[in-house]
Amino acid sequence: MIYLDNSATTKPDPSVLESFQQVSSNYFANPSSIHQLGGTAEKLLLTAKKQAAEILGTFPQEIVFTSGGTEGNNIAIKGIAVEHQGRGKHIITSDIEHPSIYEACKSLENHGFEVTYLPVDQNGVVSVNDLENAIRKDTVLISIMHVNNETGSIQPIKEIGEVAKKHPKLFFHVDAVQSLGKLPLKLKDSGIDLCTFSGHKIHGLKGTGMLYVNKRTKLFPLFHGGSQEQSLRSGTENLAGSVAFVKALRMIKQREQNDKQHLYDMQSYLVRILKMMDGVEVNTPEHAAPHIINMSVPGIKPEVIIHMLGEQDIFISTKSACSSKLKDESKVLSACGFGRDRSTSALRVSMSYDNTMDEMKIFAEALEKAIKQFKEALE
Repeated sequence: MIYLDNSATTKPDPSVLESFQQVSSNYFANPSSIHQLGGTAEKLLLTAKKQAAEILGTFPQEIVFTSGGTEGNNIAIKGIAVEHQGRGKHIITSDIEHPSIYEACKSLENHGFEVTYLPVDQNGVVSVNDLENAIRKDTVLISIMHVNNETGSIQPIKEIGEVAKKHPKLFFHVDAVQSLGKLPLKLKDSGIDLCTFSGHKIHGLKGTGMLYVNKRTKLFPLFHGGSQEQSLRSGTENLAGSVAFVKALRMIKQREQNDKQHLYDMQSYLVRILKMMDGVEVNTPEHAAPHIINMSVPGIKPEVIIHMLGEQDIFISTKSACSSKLKDESKVLSACGFGRDRSTSALRVSMSYDNTMDEMKIFAEALEKAIKQFKEALE
């Protein structure tokens, strides 16, 4: 099997699964219980937070464990909006955000908020000048993703953070779900107030994740109850999931440090081959995250190619997994200025550190053969 849909989800690492099982078996008590078993579980939870903070260069009290990217994004956006609506009801985001950002913002429009959706250029990148010009006195939040999940385009997060620093009354949220472990992102003194991470994108488990919340940031919680997670996320903590997330986090950061060139080498090879392939258009910009390649085969429905490759145990995708079953056109590619011939025929290859150059060669040959077979069948 050749698995090239890692931006949708990754295969859990065996050591992460082992970590989850051990904690589930041996530290099953509720961390809020006052008996010794509960106290031991609470200590392990605090240790996990300290380890996550150390890896990311933050403070333990800035770590909130979540169920993943969608929850983290919703806590950040709605939490800021509701808590600070007395100061303003204006939000800035982009045209190419993940559905969990875009739909959260759309939902707030039904409650009196005004959202500015920044356009992107042909590379899928927002203009820092456009963003700065969009800031108003009543702006409470900027939410921009680090790496786009469809094209791999990289947003100028460092520069946006500098802009945000000039406006201390607004908050800056970054969706870093796709960049974690592939591109470095400094949190401390960056202007970033909130940052979302997901476990199942880094060989961790589904239902695990983390939200960084800067110490100065006050949020209205989505969940009310027992005041867990500094009252930002009430509910019995998923201790085993949180420990497993930190295990995956440590491992992916090590691989980012040691193996990132491997991703760039595979991407460079594939892009070069795809650009020479008849009928294939590469949509991913030149300077993109190293693990994502978006391409179009105009005239062929993407699901046809996906199923032809799937029959050979090669698995790729179309668009985001969260929107792949919705309407045919890629909203992201359309926002980048591509015509319907490309925005309705897009395919996404997303790699992990575990993929090999041999797999890239096999995939490229299989794709070329599938396109040829389809065209011959039409003749």
